[in-house]
Amino acid sequence: MKLIIQIPCYNEEKTLPLTLRDLPRHIPGIDEIETLVIDDGSADDTVRIAREHGVNYIVSLTNNKGLAASFIAGIDASLKQGADIIVNTDGDNQYCGDDVIKLVQPILAGEADIVIGDRQVNSIAHFSPVKRFLQRLGSWVVRRFSNTEVPDATSGFRAYSRDAALRMNVVSRFSYTLETIIQAGKKNLALSFVQVRTNGKLRESRLFRSIPNYLKRSIGTMLRIYIMYEPLKTFGMIGLFIFTVGATISVRFLYFYLFVDKGAGHIQSLILSAVFMIVGFQVGLIGLVADLIANNRILIEDTLYRIKKIETNGREVPQDTNGQPLDQRAKSQKQRVKTTKTV
Repeated sequence: MKLIIQIPCYNEEKTLPLTLRDLPRHIPGIDEIETLVIDDGSADDTVRIAREHGVNYIVSLTNNKGLAASFIAGIDASLKQGADIIVNTDGDNQYCGDDVIKLVQPILAGEADIVIGDRQVNSIAHFSPVKRFLQRLGSWVVRRFSNTEVPDATSGFRAYSRDAALRMNVVSRFSYTLETIIQAGKKNLALSFVQVRTNGKLRESRLFRSIPNYLKRSIGTMLRIYIMYEPLKTFGMIGLFIFTVGATISVRFLYFYLFVDKGAGHIQSLILSAVFMIVGFQVGLIGLVADLIANNRILIEDTLYRIKKIETNGREVPQDTNGQPLDQRAKSQKQRVKTTKTV
């Protein structure tokens, strides 16, 4: 059983050593524990620090592509290196590294495909009341969208079984946290959570510029992913609402036509009613077409899952998103660096 702990990093030369120091070296039920750093176009010495601290694999992206791209690049590289379990943590030392042991236990026991660390946001001292409220509200919305019970949806401290990792397809450019939970719920993956500890704040978040910016991007991501998986329900409800408004207006017209004016006037209501009913019907048809596309996407995702499974069964040379071989370290007494050859 092989565990790879992946760490997306962007200019984390100061905090990465602390993150690596706290990671467990031995876990019951795990035969190998390796580390993988995704360098998201860092301008500092993140890569050098990673090498000096014995990181096994380094994925170097050519420029800053964002957290979502870093996450999926790490997942892909970890799978190609034969990981049976993948743990994702942050390079800013936000999470207590020793809690990796707690994260992997439900997967080792065969009870979960994905395990998410619950930070218990109400107890985090450096979170403002507004941020705590928004975290709770966002997690509640994600639970409704995904039909899961995850209390901390934005936590990046999580573990994936190999099969769950193979099924993850992140399309958002902002963050993977919300999208992967909704995907897990819609794909009927077993999703669990454990309480984890957090460390003190070492730097400001680089994921978003402000709370309004974070809200806008998070809401957009949630709506987009939910509509991808539930297009008929989404467009059907919107279309039904619009059609109902039109039908209500038509009932009003009929009332005046039959009982008040005896056929005189209110033609504007009739036209408005027709417009609403036609638009509502068309939105419903859009939902049907989108549902057909969604079913086709499910078939495509299943094909992609099978292709990934075939590709990652062998010990392939890992590559970054530009097709370049990753830097690889093999631990020995001399800690000599081994670089994979291009194939």
